[in-house]
Amino acid sequence: MTLHIEGRARWPALILLCLGELMIVLDTTIVNVALPSIRADLGFTETGLVWVVNAYMLTFGGCLLLGGRLGDLYGYRRLFLAGIALFTVASLACGLAHTQGLLVAARAVQGVGGAVVSAVALSLIMNLFTEPGERARAMGVYGFVCAGGGSIGVLLGGVLTSLLSWHWIFLVNIPVGLAICAACLALLPGGRGRRVPGQRLDVAGAVTITAALMLAVYAIVGGNAAGWGSAQSLALLGASAALLAAFLAIESRVAAPLVPLALLRLRNLAISNVVGVLWAAAMFAWFFLSALYMQLVLGYDAMQVGLAFLPSNLIMAGCSLGLSAWVVMRFGIRSTLGGGLLLATVGLALFALAPVDGRFALHVLPGMLLLGVGAGIALNPLLLAAMGDVKPEDSGLASGVVNTAFMMGGALGLAILASLADARTQALREAGAPVQAALNGGYQLAFWVSAVGALAAALLGGLVLRPAPSPSVGAQAVHT
Repeated sequence: MTLHIEGRARWPALILLCLGELMIVLDTTIVNVALPSIRADLGFTETGLVWVVNAYMLTFGGCLLLGGRLGDLYGYRRLFLAGIALFTVASLACGLAHTQGLLVAARAVQGVGGAVVSAVALSLIMNLFTEPGERARAMGVYGFVCAGGGSIGVLLGGVLTSLLSWHWIFLVNIPVGLAICAACLALLPGGRGRRVPGQRLDVAGAVTITAALMLAVYAIVGGNAAGWGSAQSLALLGASAALLAAFLAIESRVAAPLVPLALLRLRNLAISNVVGVLWAAAMFAWFFLSALYMQLVLGYDAMQVGLAFLPSNLIMAGCSLGLSAWVVMRFGIRSTLGGGLLLATVGLALFALAPVDGRFALHVLPGMLLLGVGAGIALNPLLLAAMGDVKPEDSGLASGVVNTAFMMGGALGLAILASLADARTQALREAGAPVQAALNGGYQLAFWVSAVGALAAALLGGLVLRPAPSPSVGAQAVHT
């Protein structure tokens, strides 16, 4: 069934989709603030508490590809609505949880719903807006939500936990989720997707790729604790690689593959995913390690760290909303992406030069501002490049691929760079360096490696991406 949404009616639909994505983005940061309260209330051990976060990451990362493809086959609105409903019900279970097992299980279900929403929302936006200028503006709004949602989550998590209890960081999703479901029925008329009657879902492909991604995420999030050369890490990564090989073999033989292998050969999609992995690795590590630098080296308290991030987050969100779309239309996708990532590279290099006795205005703020501008203008063209060559019937799957690349790159980058920083710190301590100097030396090494990764991403995005042809002007059918 074909759905036409034209004119101004598309913008309320965009707001609805972005609200759904905002719920998911908020949930990735809002929980971190409440972890100490959750631990005290439910009696988690230090290692057990990690699963409040990891259970969500595991299912979210594992189900992105499957969620996107199901949207292509069975209808974007149908899957978006199902994802929001599942996420809302799981949020209720999280908020009412009074045992460790129930909370962790509900978080895992939240991850499944979140994966479906994230994959389907992006594909819907790309199908709703086909005229170049409008698509750039719509993706700017989407980027604004992604960039600013994390900051809102940190602040909201602190307020709700302090004034009420940790349960409310989940219960606040209930009215929002219900409102989104009601608006979805009004703003996104239903359809049956592009599934051919009699066509069966590629169950073997779905099982193998989902299991491969889950094992990879599990290996990554536990890599630092277990050791990257440990039997556990090697076995998990080996099993993930074997399942991935089995998945590729299945997809090359099945009549209706979950992932048509021809999609993976699209140049811009492939390069954009490599850029996304490198950039996410650098940005995740920067956010985590710069907070540690300000706390453990400069002596900032939690409130000061939050306020220190505020300028970069505001600039990032503002650039995503307004500047990025204008720059893309003026200079093109490649120049905007390459330029934005170069600014981020310089910002990371400035953090790598920050001394033990650094001052905020001189050693922290300049790097924050450059990273805010660079990341703010780069997200929009990266998503446009990744999705631009994809046929409408594969947009959900491509969205899942893009989100998976970001998630896996961020998790892997953070784990590796945190390990590098820790190893460098230990070596400096053994050499007799003071604690703060040793910590700073570890962070500097990680920032330099992050800068190299961001530079590689800038060169790939700015030089290797194929210039995209202008999208056709006019309304395009949206299949749901």
